[in-house]
Amino acid sequence: MTGLRERKKQQTYDALSEAAIALFLKHGYDEVTVNDIAAAADVSKPTLFKYFASKEDLVMHRILDHLGEPARIVAATTAPPVDVLREHFFQGLAAREPTTGLNDHPQVLAYYKLVFTTPALATRLREFADDDEKTLSDVLGGSLAAELLAAQLLSTRRILAYRNWLALSTGRTAAQRFPAATAEADEAFARIQPLRSRLH
Repeated sequence: MTGLRERKKQQTYDALSEAAIALFLKHGYDEVTVNDIAAAADVSKPTLFKYFASKEDLVMHRILDHLGEPARIVAATTAPPVDVLREHFFQGLAAREPTTGLNDHPQVLAYYKLVFTTPALATRLREFADDDEKTLSDVLGGSLAAELLAAQLLSTRRILAYRNWLALSTGRTAAQRFPAATAEADEAFARIQPLRSRLH
């Protein structure tokens, strides 16, 4: 029974987020009210707020699964963190993982455009990045070297992903961008090697 209740709760959670994002993409984030979203999802405003505390949360829900991911990946192995996160990023490129920026599905491109160009959402994304940086630094030991390495690793991933998204948003396909994406990732992660040697 608990499992069914949780599944229904998750279904409502996802449906509310999807309804909100569809409205934001069609009309613009600032033009859509919470009342509009509740009406589109056929729920009351209080019900919506039971699931999401703010309009920003309705959008950022899609990437919450990735919050803390770098720290989890590094903590799961004894391999050097640069190598681990480099390999993870390359796997993401090959799989067209949206967080690498190399996914040319129109809805994915539109979603990230919404996040990048809406100040409130861009701020929330920055907060997520700060949280990721802190948790990764903690896993790496919390020293100055750990903080520097965490910052460089996550900035590298973020810059690479944004460059990929930017290229696709101008009309290139993921397949066309893939060679440049891998070459840039190779160069970017190679530049982190000196920092890695000081930490390990």
